[in-house]
Amino acid sequence: MGVKKGLVFVFFLAVSWVSGQDRKSKGDDHFFAYAYQDAVSAYENDLAKGVTLSTKQYRNLADAYFKLERFDKATEIYLQLFARDSLVADFHLNRLLQGLERTAGHEKVYTFLKEEDLKFSKELMENADFNVQLLRSGEGIPELDFQIFNLKSNSPQSDFSPAFYGSKLLFTSGRPVGKRKNYAPAGEAYLDIFEGTIGQNGNISSVSPFEEINKSEYHKATPYFSEALNSVFYVLSNTWEGELEFDDSGKNALGIGMQPLNGNFRMVWKDLGTSFYYPFYDQESGKLYFAANLEGGYGGTDLYYVYTNKGQVMSAPKNLGPRVNSPGNEIAPYIFEGTLYFASDVFYGLGGMDIYRTNISGEDIFSIPVNLGSQINSPDDDFGFIIKNEGEGLLGYFSSNQPRGAGGDDIYGFLVEEKPGLKTLVLEGQVINTATKSSVPEAMVKVLSVEGDPIKEVVTDTDGNYRIEIPWQEEVILETTKERYSLYSQQFKGEAIEQVAGAQNIPVVAYDNLVEEKENQTVLKLNNFYFAKGKSTITADIAKELDKVVEAVEAFPAMQLRIETHTDSRGGSAYNFRLTQARSDAIKQYLTNQGVPSSTILYSIGYGEDKILNNCTNGVFCLEMLHQHNQRSLIVVLNDNILFD
Repeated sequence: MGVKKGLVFVFFLAVSWVSGQDRKSKGDDHFFAYAYQDAVSAYENDLAKGVTLSTKQYRNLADAYFKLERFDKATEIYLQLFARDSLVADFHLNRLLQGLERTAGHEKVYTFLKEEDLKFSKELMENADFNVQLLRSGEGIPELDFQIFNLKSNSPQSDFSPAFYGSKLLFTSGRPVGKRKNYAPAGEAYLDIFEGTIGQNGNISSVSPFEEINKSEYHKATPYFSEALNSVFYVLSNTWEGELEFDDSGKNALGIGMQPLNGNFRMVWKDLGTSFYYPFYDQESGKLYFAANLEGGYGGTDLYYVYTNKGQVMSAPKNLGPRVNSPGNEIAPYIFEGTLYFASDVFYGLGGMDIYRTNISGEDIFSIPVNLGSQINSPDDDFGFIIKNEGEGLLGYFSSNQPRGAGGDDIYGFLVEEKPGLKTLVLEGQVINTATKSSVPEAMVKVLSVEGDPIKEVVTDTDGNYRIEIPWQEEVILETTKERYSLYSQQFKGEAIEQVAGAQNIPVVAYDNLVEEKENQTVLKLNNFYFAKGKSTITADIAKELDKVVEAVEAFPAMQLRIETHTDSRGGSAYNFRLTQARSDAIKQYLTNQGVPSSTILYSIGYGEDKILNNCTNGVFCLEMLHQHNQRSLIVVLNDNILFD
């Protein structure tokens, strides 16, 4: 199979290298000219002659095989490079894993990940596990009634990156127009932006070059029309006085331009050493999103944004982070109704580039990106997804280089009644110790099915935060455990599950905050309370303290308790015994009335004046406060030593 043109633009659009150094192989020249078959032939010829290739040249050979879709050969070399130096860049590790997926299957990928203990981010591995589970099981991704059609206006050349423009569609194409120059690596004309009228069925007609932007002999591509700014953002070759402009290493890159309709063009972002791709302007936030391979990223091209003032850049680029960006390439951001759609060639997809969606729930907070599934994605490159409301349903477009198309990349339209992609349930918040109002780190948080089967579990971070995302469930149990803490278990269904989706702080209490040591035994921590003289009636003040016992038993139902009550030495011994027994029995009756199981209270004992704590015994004069010190009720935890065994 020949070289696929899918995303030819993304990876080497308008790039040319000039080097003053002597090269040891003609393969280098062919590789940097994107003539991958010639590069393979030259490198293999060197090897046949016994020439030793450098690590970089050997990697070039693997990359060339990868571009030619000879994944067996590419993977073989990537594995040899990895064996030689395990510190292979994440971008090439992603390609290695892609090759393993295509040649040996998913299980081989995960065996390799486990055996080699690759230090990918926890977000990437969560993303991978989530999507693999969905894609392999076939469960969770809704089967929508897509009406997908290949646009009749597609050409034999590359057509991609559609953008809504009122009642029209803008797109990028390599089709020849007039006497435009050819871009040698692609074998097509330099890319240009075209427009067509959208018909009732979603097809487009009356295709012509888009004349509202500055003319250039070089690349103009990936437009986005902002209705709010009445402007078109697009990428274009960096030029100076009409000719290509190169950096010190001989590289020509792509900048982002902004063309206000009926206004003056201006460059929004230009860096001679870096190309920027697929601008998208979000009207609500004023952010300009784009793809770029900037230093400090997670792999190849990552998604970024900058804050703007009506399109004027006002900040440094902000990476969307490891929840969105991967060791592979992410491109083509598009936001619709709080959902970010983008394309990625991360290793756990269905093939080359796949389209994903992630929900935006706050500033830089993204849900797990979910593959749109095989109704949209194919084993080939699928990217450039856009969508809008149309009548009672939705109209959208995307690009793909799947073989059924008319050219390298084709634009496909689709009609569908619902937003595509999986609805997920996100539960996040903090685990809070209600006794101290502080967060609880290293607590286990689980989501269970109604049958009690675990769906997913996480451990809270150092600030007690947790986040769990699962395919949407109509009914779940949320459970939290930690040694010497109360168990939290709550079932959510119906309207409650809609309310719990999102922030959900979990209340627990530490056992050690509920107890203390008194009189050489473990007792529940209560404020001192006193019965009226000669009475055993539970007053409001006493009930307030006893309610803490009820809460403690609810938190730790395995507790076994003894109630003991004491008096001072005043009064007869027999009378004091009967009074304290009555008070202990009254406490027990109150607790059982409030739901404490009677089996929890093993004893309720009145000790009378048998256990005086000071010298205020019979016949000794003491101040009232010293007598009162002997008047006490204790709730003793009898099984403290084995409660957590």
